[in-house]
Amino acid sequence: MSDDAPSNAGFAFRSQVRSGGESVLAFLTREYRHSGAEAWAARLAAGEVEVRGVRARGDEVLRGGDVVVWHRPPWREEAAPLDYAVLLEDDALVAVSKPPGLPTLPGAGFLTHTLLTQVRLRYPGASPLHRLGRGTSGAVLFARTGEAGAALSRAWREHEVQKVYRALGAGVPQWDTLDLRTPIGPVPHPRLGSVFAASAEGKASRSVAHVRERREDCTLFDVEIHTGRPHQIRIHLAAAGHPLLGDPLYGVGGRPLWGLPGLPGDLGYLLHAWTLRFRHPVTGREVRVEAPPPPDLR
Repeated sequence: MSDDAPSNAGFAFRSQVRSGGESVLAFLTREYRHSGAEAWAARLAAGEVEVRGVRARGDEVLRGGDVVVWHRPPWREEAAPLDYAVLLEDDALVAVSKPPGLPTLPGAGFLTHTLLTQVRLRYPGASPLHRLGRGTSGAVLFARTGEAGAALSRAWREHEVQKVYRALGAGVPQWDTLDLRTPIGPVPHPRLGSVFAASAEGKASRSVAHVRERREDCTLFDVEIHTGRPHQIRIHLAAAGHPLLGDPLYGVGGRPLWGLPGLPGDLGYLLHAWTLRFRHPVTGREVRVEAPPPPDLR
């Protein structure tokens, strides 16, 4: 495959209009902020957008409930590691170890270069029960049947799934175990509009960090999470004064580093979903899935 050859067959992005009154062009420019009005006008002229099953010009006035469909042509996705290790496999479940750099789900220009697409090549219909950030490695659990998915989704909501991560944070704490409850919510960001971070107005969040090994200028932590807020471990350790080494987004206090690019998908930190513990939805037996950590987190 050449360097500029498409890596997918294109995709139809669908967005529902909540309240009408604006033009198709204005809606697209507001809904998909990665492109300006000029780019959207060119896509409309190329016939890539339809509304109510008809090719859109751009000046049509939308109604509430309309669905705007952007038929994005095939594109070349950013390179990502596509290999993963299978940790558990049966008729109901499959658990895999995701490499850092591979997005879990489609988005931000990724479609086939995602864990979901790669797993479904081998396990058609598998559905992820949770997600990891692109820079985070480790265990991801998929359901292979609707019944297994429903049972484990319920267990997740009722906090019956135990999740422990490994993380390498800056500095050396005096404490051995710390219960972290910094609320997490959206805060302003100069490039992204807003990002999730420590916020007094945010949602209740809880992680419990245990010191596993103190090193010269950093610490290896085991972190058990009890809620599932975006970037929770990165924010909580930063709020405790120990941001992940190399984290481009969060600094001490759990707030964004405004002077750095700080895109949420940026790599450079070490965070690994180490273990998952849950009851099997079919057998009822306790299952422990372990993804071996990378060398710096051992």
